[in-house]
Parts: sequence; structure tokens; C-alpha cells
Amino acid sequence: MTRRRLVSLVLLALASAMAVPAAHGQTAPGAEWRTFEGTWTASGLRQALPTASGRPAGTFQLSGALSLTGGAGLSRGFRGEAIGYDNGAGVLVGHSVWTDERGDRVYSQLRSETVAAGRLVTGAVVGGTGRYAGLTGEFTFEWQYVVEGEGGTISGRAIGLRGRVRGGSGGQ
Repeated sequence: MTRRRLVSLVLLALASAMAVPAAHGQTAPGAEWRTFEGTWTASGLRQALPTASGRPAGTFQLSGALSLTGGAGLSRGFRGEAIGYDNGAGVLVGHSVWTDERGDRVYSQLRSETVAAGRLVTGAVVGGTGRYAGLTGEFTFEWQYVVEGEGGTISGRAIGLRGRVRGGSGGQ
């Protein structure tokens, strides 16, 4: 290859590279926040253990229908499941998983005061499977009511579920 031809090819390559718009400042696919709202009706079991403070510590396991609006790429309906621990001193920590009709899951960590009506719960979305792999975000909701039955049964309805997520394949 002659020197002149080599210089021409290098100049052509540089001109082509300059003609392509720079990606600087553009948002990568899946990097934008997608907001959602919803409700969750759940029931399950709570087990309590007396503590020296007089406030019982306990565990809970809940599951039920979770429905969402917004949140492009998120399913509209999930089976929401949660399990957690209330330390008896006003701190609750737990985990939840939302499973959609395809079997894909959204994983989150929960934090709140004890499970009771009017309590605000915060969640951190920490990943998922399938189309939700790599999903991150946050959400909050409030327990509208919590009803305790015999044998440790518990049921409740979460309202004002609001959050945002980013990442995942967005429904692909």
C-alpha cells in the first residue's frame, strides 16, 4: 500500500468518526428513571415473642396481589411476597419479591417501624431475574389497615405505593 493511499484511508476514517454524533451527555438505555404507583393486598402469618421491653419481637410472612401503574417495562400485576423481622424496639427489616406472570422477579429490601396501620414502609429495589435483571430503585407505601386474626394470621392493604426504577431490559 502506498503512503498516499494509507494517508487517504486514515483521513477517511477520521472524517467518518467525526461525522458520527458524540454520545457524550446521552442516557444509556435503561438508565432513565421510570416511576410507578400501586397497591398491595396481602395476608399471612405473624409470630411474636415477648421481650424485656414489653414490646414483642416477631417475624412476619405475607403474600398477595400487587398491582402497578406506570413504570414502563414493569408488569401491571405481581404476586408480592415479604418476610421480615420486627426487633420489638420499633425497627422492622425484611425482604420482598414480586413475581410476574412470566415468573420474572423483582427483589427488594424493606425497612419500617413495626407492621401496623399508618406505618410507612421504604423499599430498595436490589435486582431481579429475567427482564428485571439489573433493576434498581426505591419505593414507599403505607399500610392502610392491618387486621390480626386467630393463630397469628394477619392481613392488610398497602396504599400509596410509589417508586421509581431503572435498569433491567424494560420488558424486552
